Amino acid sequence: MILKRPLISEKSMDLVKLNMYTFEVAQDASKDEIRKEVTERFKVTVLSVKTMNRKGKTKLQRSRKGYFSTPSSKRALVVLAKGDKIALFEQNKEEKAKVTTAENVTEVKEKKSLLKGTKIKVEKVAKESKESKEKKKKTEKKGTK
Repeated sequence: MILKRPLISEKSMDLVKLNMYTFEVAQDASKDEIRKEVTERFKVTVLSVKTMNRKGKTKLQRSRKGYFSTPSSKRALVVLAKGDKIALFEQNKEEKAKVTTAENVTEVKEKKSLLKGTKIKVEKVAKESKESKEKKKKTEKKGTK
């Protein structure tokens, strides 16, 4: 298995707008193997592949008074042809649903992501009820007399 996982971060999502996708790949993978794997798996045309080897770091663990090392990894930056996209890197899609109550209308926006759970954002838009409108009219009439 050449492609280990897609790398999704703020920087990589900015690169998606430029048709550049980032993956963590096997240490011994060559650029040609990465190109073939991406074209077969995602059915896209690859223009270029750039790779980078990231060396693991040795870190101090204060609680146990010892050292540990993070693993080394290899990353690939894949540039696709214009118009091609990979579904894993798509931005969050919004779905709207309206819930009406007696006093106000509540809009619920759901953002769904492929890699994370569903996020729900609730916005309330107040709608005046008939009773409050009648009260306003009565106060306006009293004020004009």
